[in-house]
Amino acid sequence: MLKCMRGIMLMRYRNSLVRLSVRERGSFGLRLLRLNFSLCREFLYKFMRSPVGDGMEIVMFDLNVGGLLFYLVNHHGWNYTATLLCFFAFSIIVSYLLGSMNTAIVVSRLFYRDDIRNHGSGNAGLTNVLRTYGAKAAVFTLLGDILKTVIAIGITGTLLGFYYHRGMSAGDGYCYVSGLFVMLGHVFPVYYKFKGGKGVLVTATMVLMLSPITFAILFTVFVILVASSKYVSLGSVVSAVLYPVVIHGYTAVAYVPLHGLISASAIILAILIVWCHRENLQRISDRTERKLSFKKKAEDDKDA
Repeated sequence: MLKCMRGIMLMRYRNSLVRLSVRERGSFGLRLLRLNFSLCREFLYKFMRSPVGDGMEIVMFDLNVGGLLFYLVNHHGWNYTATLLCFFAFSIIVSYLLGSMNTAIVVSRLFYRDDIRNHGSGNAGLTNVLRTYGAKAAVFTLLGDILKTVIAIGITGTLLGFYYHRGMSAGDGYCYVSGLFVMLGHVFPVYYKFKGGKGVLVTATMVLMLSPITFAILFTVFVILVASSKYVSLGSVVSAVLYPVVIHGYTAVAYVPLHGLISASAIILAILIVWCHRENLQRISDRTERKLSFKKKAEDDKDA
């Protein structure tokens, strides 16, 4: 093959047109990657290159069904069970470690040279950040918690597939387990002596990614409760308790198979969020729980 080559490679994958502009300088490299996707159900997201003799191999696999797992098994003869277990274990570890990166603590230390756990409720969560440092710090916390959840679930989906079907991620539920471990890392962060937040935002991001319709229903319930009561903790707990119920109901109505891992993850998340808010619930019962406020000054009580 010529040492210096410029060209256009056109490849079709179902209804998707992928245009690659390739240039070689000593070794092959992708200079420009243009993706022109027509509307189709399954998208081609992932491109990798590996040298094959003097040429180059463009690797394509379906992110929705099987991900990198199916590609390695079907095209390179990797053992399915061993590869699945390795990918699943890797995704769980990465999800927990990403979840342990508590954005509230990072923001308080980076911008204020402080520790959010020394203020207000002592909880490293979005609500306490809002009350203590204000809206700007809360926005950074919000974005950080969303980003770590998206990255963790994105890695799991790339390795094992997302299996989106009729408005939700179905399949074997690996992405839901990934989201659960992000939540566990957020609540029990290994970097901060296992003292973190309460994981409501992480859970909400996971539900939005994997089941948008379920998220819309739960978010509506959350907004109504918080708007009427001013208790963020109440809206969080009720929405969490309803999560397994709503997702079971949606799968039944939409005729989507519900894997045991999805059901178990939803129930564990609900229990964990209720447990994290046990003191808030007691104060709501005693009518001593602080209501939602956008003031920066925090009081010495528990938040959601």
